[in-house]
Amino acid sequence: MQPSAADAPAPPQTGPRSPGLVLAFLCVAQFMVFLDVSIVNVALPSIQHGLKVSQSDLPYVVTAYGTILGGCLVLGSRLADTFGRRRLLQIGLGLFGLASLVGGCSQEAVLLFVCRGVQGFGAAMIAPAALSTLTVTFAEGEARNKALGVWGGLAGIASVAGVVFGGLLTQGPGWRWIFFINVPIAVVAVLLAPRILPESQGERRPFDIPGAVLVTGSLMLLIYALDEAISYGWGSARVLPELIAAPVLFIAFIVVERRKRDPLVPFSIFRVNTLRTANMATVFFLGGVVSLFFFASLFMQQVLGYDPIKTGMAYVPQALMAGVAAGIASQLVTKTAAKPVLMVGLLLCAAGLFLMSRLHSDASYASGVLPAYLIFGAGMGFSFVPLQIAAQIGVEDRQAGLAAGLINTSQELGGALGLAVAATIALHRLPQKVAADRGDPARVQHTLTHVYHHAFTVGYCLILAALVLSLMLPMLKAAPQPQQENSDETEGATVG
Repeated sequence: MQPSAADAPAPPQTGPRSPGLVLAFLCVAQFMVFLDVSIVNVALPSIQHGLKVSQSDLPYVVTAYGTILGGCLVLGSRLADTFGRRRLLQIGLGLFGLASLVGGCSQEAVLLFVCRGVQGFGAAMIAPAALSTLTVTFAEGEARNKALGVWGGLAGIASVAGVVFGGLLTQGPGWRWIFFINVPIAVVAVLLAPRILPESQGERRPFDIPGAVLVTGSLMLLIYALDEAISYGWGSARVLPELIAAPVLFIAFIVVERRKRDPLVPFSIFRVNTLRTANMATVFFLGGVVSLFFFASLFMQQVLGYDPIKTGMAYVPQALMAGVAAGIASQLVTKTAAKPVLMVGLLLCAAGLFLMSRLHSDASYASGVLPAYLIFGAGMGFSFVPLQIAAQIGVEDRQAGLAAGLINTSQELGGALGLAVAATIALHRLPQKVAADRGDPARVQHTLTHVYHHAFTVGYCLILAALVLSLMLPMLKAAPQPQQENSDETEGATVG
């Protein structure tokens, strides 16, 4: 195996190379990626009205972004390792900004869905390039764990900040500005990147285009089938072939990968226990998180009667709680074990979603919504940090891009798939249910309340699945021994 280019001295670069400045820049880039997962949620009713989007197609505003992002992340990590992480970060930022501009100008729902997909492709270049740059900038141990603690906490904060900004922009200049706001940030970031970031590369390998096409196609087909099931049912002639074809494509992907000398995903990396389990748990965890943001935004506006600004501001305490909890978690995982921190976080998330599933249609914010949000926010902060750290432990610099791609893939695909499943169950035959209410506002409100209760129930079931998986993690201890060399110690690597 070739030596890693990341281990070689970087060529001379102009501009500062302060690790703190590098981390700040990378956090801004990643903040955009996470922000656009949730910023559209508060704007969904406005987008639905403005572009005449059907209720069953509305999840595409979220899932088109998450599916393309998740499906292309590993390819993005390979591109970053080959062509340079800073270079790919700039390309991704430029593409992201362009898609945001066109999306904000969209007059048709289909064009908006396409732009969200292109945004996802740009984000698939940004995210692994940024995270792998972080992992080669900070040495494994306390320095990297603290940096990853900031990174992990940022994911939770950005997710909540997205709905806050989404509410302010939607009721202010309009929903189109949730896309326009990305444009100046992307332009400035592209211009500043050469002055702030060092260039680095990982191990160069040939591109596995067939693998990327198969895995992304499989996931897109599955998302589409789940969406169609909302209107036509799981066993319909229109949905069943798609549900069969999606796993067939995924099996074909596995077969192709196993036969390639340089596969898109070297399955040997999954021998690292912490990485494998953390990625699996992340899929279910993000499924619950994204389901909460999507359906809570609809619940507050369509059932509780909140306007976009009130809906967005309702998330502020959750954002603050997520930030505080992430800071506490980043300290705890360097002093104690990550596993109990993660388990507490997941339990809190499940409890928050459970409380949401019990809210009445006339629930007050202070006694109903707020407690659920505070508990869920604390759970996010405690969960993101140890999951992010566990997914990077024991990974060599030459595979930093691959590991970064995998954990980001798990996050984005978990969110897209979790939302698709929750929407399929909760929104099934919703138009017929609303029609049966014959325009009676009280009956419609009652119907929507039960629909969203079902969605929150699916969400906390996903979180509980992540909790079960977290039990399989080893007790990751602090204070790593510098002389650890055997494979068992590496696999159960320390967090300290």
